[in-house]
Amino acid sequence: MSTIGRSLVLFGLILVVIGALVMLADRLQFRIGRLPGDMVWKGRNSVFYFPLMTSLLVSLLLTLILWVLGRR
Repeated sequence: MSTIGRSLVLFGLILVVIGALVMLADRLQFRIGRLPGDMVWKGRNSVFYFPLMTSLLVSLLLTLILWVLGRR
């Protein structure tokens, strides 16, 4: 049962760090969600936004984090 508790605490800390980064994202030059490679199509009455590069970057980071955690 203690491993579940540790995992929940670790997950909570990761969420706090991600939350702080999102709050500070407006002050940074590098905005996640508006990276080169994200596609935007603008029509007359609509806008379609597809964050391709952002999705790849988030996937890569999560893969690395889970790989490191899985090696223990």
